[in-house]
Amino acid sequence: MKKLYLSALLTAAAFGSLLPAHADDHDVEYAMAIHGGAGTITRANLTAEQEQAYKDKLTEALEAGRKVLKEGGDSTTAVIAAIQVMEASPLFNSGKGAVYTWDEEHELDASLMEGLNGNAGAIAGVKTVKSPIELAREVMEESVHVMLSGEGAEQFSRQQGLEQVENSYFNTEHRYQQLQKAKETIKKSEQPEQQAWEYLDIDYKYGTVGAVAVDKDGLLSAGTSTGGMTAKRYGRIGDSPIIGAGTWADNDSCAVS
Repeated sequence: MKKLYLSALLTAAAFGSLLPAHADDHDVEYAMAIHGGAGTITRANLTAEQEQAYKDKLTEALEAGRKVLKEGGDSTTAVIAAIQVMEASPLFNSGKGAVYTWDEEHELDASLMEGLNGNAGAIAGVKTVKSPIELAREVMEESVHVMLSGEGAEQFSRQQGLEQVENSYFNTEHRYQQLQKAKETIKKSEQPEQQAWEYLDIDYKYGTVGAVAVDKDGLLSAGTSTGGMTAKRYGRIGDSPIIGAGTWADNDSCAVS
């Protein structure tokens, strides 16, 4: 399994953490890498205290996944455990800290893939599911489909007994202020109905959380969760929930978020 162990791969991010093995776990073949987004987190805009808060939360997420792997759990469960820590934090553009749409709501996307057999699940545009990555797993394991979106995805989540929240659960003041600034920028443009990314600085465009892992059996998994792009309109869906674009896992090659 050494080849698979070395092939766990993750896309670059503003803040990321890699766990090839724990210091006390000699000869244990498992690994995990996580990321907390790219583009929305820049050190130039962070105080030392804010940077430490991000590092602490990333460490917590990494440890949540490591605990699963150390105890012999599968890579999919480890990926979900790590991502759920970040989904529950207002620091990241995922779950609790998701950015606002133009209409001042939150629409969440997530995807999950297993490298052994290509099983995958994804959801897009959900507004009331507390943990989007958990719903992606339910789609993968319990649905005849690969991707569900909007109200249909939420209906399925309720049938599966997943925790529901009001959309306001995802509200954060700093994301709201980002939206107001983005709207001002877009409204000043000559063609305000065009795609928002054409008029926004890079800080508004990107942001996801994700994790990849390989377990003791050498099995790879990858997952990604995001709130999308600030001021997005018309039910916009980005690449994060798209299998093969935002998430990929293949035991013969690598896992990517």
